[in-house]
Amino acid sequence: MPVQCVAYGCGKTCADNVSLHTFPKDPDDFRKWEKQVQRTRSQWFASASSHLCSDHFGREYFKQRIRNGVSLRPGAMPTIFIRPPCSYCEGKGCSYCLQLPPSHQRTTPGDTNDYLGSTVDEDDRPAICERCGTKGNINTFFSRTKRFCSTSCSRSYSSNSKKSSLLARLQVRRRSRHTGQLCMLSQIRTLQSGFDWGAYLDKETSLAASVSCFRHAPLCVQWDDIAVGMKLEVANTNAVLPSKVYWIVSVIQLAGYKALLRYEGFEHDSSHDFWCSLATGDLNSIGWCAMSSKLLVPPQDVQLKIPDWKEYLMKKLVGAHTLPVDFYIKLAESSKCNFKPGMRVEVVDPRHISRTRVAVVDQVIGGRLRLLYEDLSDAPPNTVVDFWCHMRSPLLHPIGWSSRVGHAVKETLSRRGHYNGSPLNFRRPRTVFMEGGFFEVGMKMEAIDPLNLGNICVATIHKILLDGYLMVGIDGAEPVNDADHFCYHASSHAILPTGFCEKNNIPLTVPRGYDPDTFVWEDYLQEKQAVCAPARLFNTDYFGHGFSPNMKLEAVDLIEPRLVCVATVRRYVGRLLLIHFDGWEDEFDQWVDHQSADIYPVGWCELSGYSLQAPPSPGGPGKTGVGNNIQIRCAVFVLIFCVIAFICL
Repeated sequence: MPVQCVAYGCGKTCADNVSLHTFPKDPDDFRKWEKQVQRTRSQWFASASSHLCSDHFGREYFKQRIRNGVSLRPGAMPTIFIRPPCSYCEGKGCSYCLQLPPSHQRTTPGDTNDYLGSTVDEDDRPAICERCGTKGNINTFFSRTKRFCSTSCSRSYSSNSKKSSLLARLQVRRRSRHTGQLCMLSQIRTLQSGFDWGAYLDKETSLAASVSCFRHAPLCVQWDDIAVGMKLEVANTNAVLPSKVYWIVSVIQLAGYKALLRYEGFEHDSSHDFWCSLATGDLNSIGWCAMSSKLLVPPQDVQLKIPDWKEYLMKKLVGAHTLPVDFYIKLAESSKCNFKPGMRVEVVDPRHISRTRVAVVDQVIGGRLRLLYEDLSDAPPNTVVDFWCHMRSPLLHPIGWSSRVGHAVKETLSRRGHYNGSPLNFRRPRTVFMEGGFFEVGMKMEAIDPLNLGNICVATIHKILLDGYLMVGIDGAEPVNDADHFCYHASSHAILPTGFCEKNNIPLTVPRGYDPDTFVWEDYLQEKQAVCAPARLFNTDYFGHGFSPNMKLEAVDLIEPRLVCVATVRRYVGRLLLIHFDGWEDEFDQWVDHQSADIYPVGWCELSGYSLQAPPSPGGPGKTGVGNNIQIRCAVFVLIFCVIAFICL
């Protein structure tokens, strides 16, 4: 006799073009599968020879096809079953077949209890355990509400289903870890914006850059699995029941980590659409409610008359995609940071930007580090003592880097409790091959001005360091404390060959005394008796990106690097992006590389617990909590910090 599927109403064999799967050998998983089948076959018990066919598993539980059929992933759970028709309502849907607890049932005339008639004895009413699905009489059930068949089911349900599936446990574990992180971060936030990305995107009718465009963002590699049209389970806020219930939604639009969702049943009605973050743990894959004993209840405002919700959902879910099983595991893994408070690093000196100084990691928020300079005893009053940057920033160097490459450094004594960070934690620049010639002192080029990140200026190489690092200065700039040279790596995309601006129709900022309309590189080189750096020495690698003009994102204000602001991609030229801060003048625009760690997807601040600066209101005071930014931007010591924006990119 061929092996058959043991699920109610199925009985399929291999001849029905399905794959059959034996019950797990693990006793706990074996019991979970048995419980799932017992939801529709209450008097049935599994054996070692029991099988379930592939029709009862979601697509996310299958691995790629192998020679003998399909293989289930570890932790797979059957969730798709046909429920037997209720003997009271004949399949129309009443409080018994929908598994509503007695506390949620109404006894007024005209309600669902009318399906039962008047001959049903109150003590002989059938009941279904909300934890395991066991059927019985209500007078034999446990607790005052008669919702569970035993004390074990009651305790398990009240403790958030400790024996739930692997997926449910992993999601709860990830959410609790993230919740603890947010509680810690809330104590160190200095600014509160309350910015609503959803309403802003609807108002601006703009698209947002995909998460896959940001190589340093969490879930960047896995984001290709997220697409418009995928199905999810989320809390139903359009229900009349007093307890928390859920319903299935479709992804209508993606904007970074944010998704525009629509409840199933509303079809083309967008009046109840809402935005939600895909990475905060509020969304679940299809089947989560079944494994977690949660109720699926349709929204009350659905205008479409649907006689059979089960049949309707089956048509919608067949062939649909949902969140990967390991989605939240990958989120936790990709959000790890190897930098810890107390770790010592080398970073630019606030007094002399041509040298570095030792700093200590004070706080870590979503991979962004707040650094405190270890010794500022020689600094003048009102000198900024902290600096923010990303953990993958090329500005960070291990202790001893400056001495190794020949960069000037301010020596300080290490304090007790601080330790040097491992060199493996720092970003390594691209290897530079010096065969066939290299940059030389006095060579001319074009470079992004660190003191005005929206300008590309005429620049000169003043010193060659080891490991491919260069000291570059802007021609015509007035020295600041005799330290107006900036450290770049030879592979940095902030240094450009001569003629780059003319070729790409970008205004070139020329030295003082020269007219930008009549400036010619050949004449300038002849006047200065200099040569331009050969174009072959510059990093021209460019494999494309997903950014386009008018895309929204979140970007660091490199003039005040503690601020992350709402921004727009104004234009792009190869690898370079011109970032415009919404609500601010064009003079504050900044050029950044498309792989810069200072730009983030929409929703990154919400995910990481970092404060997002909303665009200033027309005629308003400016960015929250910083007063008049135009005056602050003109301050010398604040301007000094902008140099680190493009050092060693």
